[in-house]
Amino acid sequence: MRTILVTGGAGFIGSSLVDNLLQNGEFVISIDNFDPFYDKEIKLSNISKQKENLNYKFCEGNILDEAFLSKIFTDYKIDVVIHLAAKAGVRPSLEDPDSYFQTNINGTITLLNVMNKFNVKKLLFASSSSVYGNNKKVPFSESDNVDFPVSPYAASKKSGELICYTYSHLYDFDIYLFRFFTVFGPRQRPEMAIAKFTDNIAKDIPITLFFGNGETKRDYTYIDDIVTGLVAGVEKVSGYEIFNLGNSRTVKLMELVNLIEENLGKKANIIKKECQPGDVVQTYAEIEKAKNLLNYYPKTPIEDGIAKYVQWYKEQLM
Repeated sequence: MRTILVTGGAGFIGSSLVDNLLQNGEFVISIDNFDPFYDKEIKLSNISKQKENLNYKFCEGNILDEAFLSKIFTDYKIDVVIHLAAKAGVRPSLEDPDSYFQTNINGTITLLNVMNKFNVKKLLFASSSSVYGNNKKVPFSESDNVDFPVSPYAASKKSGELICYTYSHLYDFDIYLFRFFTVFGPRQRPEMAIAKFTDNIAKDIPITLFFGNGETKRDYTYIDDIVTGLVAGVEKVSGYEIFNLGNSRTVKLMELVNLIEENLGKKANIIKKECQPGDVVQTYAEIEKAKNLLNYYPKTPIEDGIAKYVQWYKEQLM
């Protein structure tokens, strides 16, 4: 049994990952600071059943708090750290860039410093497809230039990647970076498009599409596939590597809305607006590297994923 520390462990991706790790017999320490970005009760619900597991320990605190982190590393012999904690969201980062840089950059540095002090050298880091900006070459490859982020959020994630490389180079950390492509599924954050569209359509509330020329596309990735990729990373992490975790398929915005409408059995009342600052035209993951090194083969197409999400929404939130 390994001891795995998961930062951001009460969130959407974090709690879903922790479920899987516990099922696999790992001992999991989950930390979260319940950032007020959305309702704390949602996160408490995410972890309610996990607290019944004897192989689970939850610690409330902030990754910027070195003393808090040091106590955890003192109390437990940690084998691997999965760093998911971050300020999320492209548009909110334009309104409050300072807090994004503080948490996503300085928080990552604090965590790496504590890991180095306690000689824990295996890390999985959650990055984002946002680092690719408006990359004109598709699909996006891990070797593409990512020097042109178009939002503070994207810049903070790119900075996190660079910091991780520095620690890998200087202190022999084994670090895998995972660039997530539009993750969705049960427990999804309420402000994210699929969650918001589903809730609004179900309640006959208009939805706003930041439509641009109508050709905006995203590579939507179901949560189970993301978790599978992360778990494979825990098994193999060695050296410094970057991986795309996506579905490797693009879906137009209206196609997404139509799928939600079909599964809800209701039509959307749509308000169309131009794309907002920080938005990208499309995301599209090349996943050959993840296939070859992690045996990562996403199994949930968007049609099945939306059906599963809407079913969960009906059972849990309606």
